[in-house]
Amino acid sequence: MIASILSVMFVASCKKEEVNSNEVKFGASLWGAEEVPAVTTNATGTFDATYNKETRILTYTVTYTGITPTAWHIHKGAAGVAGPVVFNFGQTFTSPFNAATVALTTDQETDLMNGMYYVNIHSSKSPSGEIRGQLLKK
Repeated sequence: MIASILSVMFVASCKKEEVNSNEVKFGASLWGAEEVPAVTTNATGTFDATYNKETRILTYTVTYTGITPTAWHIHKGAAGVAGPVVFNFGQTFTSPFNAATVALTTDQETDLMNGMYYVNIHSSKSPSGEIRGQLLKK
């Protein structure tokens, strides 16, 4: 009887781990010092995300303070390198902001997993970007 209960508990725990293995957590702290070139600002922000490997969708929350955004995006580029916009967050500037991407391509998934994306929030003070953070696995 005890062996049966333990078997059921083991199988149930394995299934839970399998479901969780489809999700990868990412995060970024956004600072002016991370901009290229660095920006002096009191603005800060965070980007917290979950990537679902099955659906290939990145669900995220952006928060910020001390900045009035004019644009915000996910760009492709290694730390310290400026790169092109991959995902635009739109023109609704609220904090916190919750959204999701479209399904990522195979190349985009590879770039995400390899730390090749960064989050950038632009402002009228710094049109090329006031705060930035590299999007990395947690």
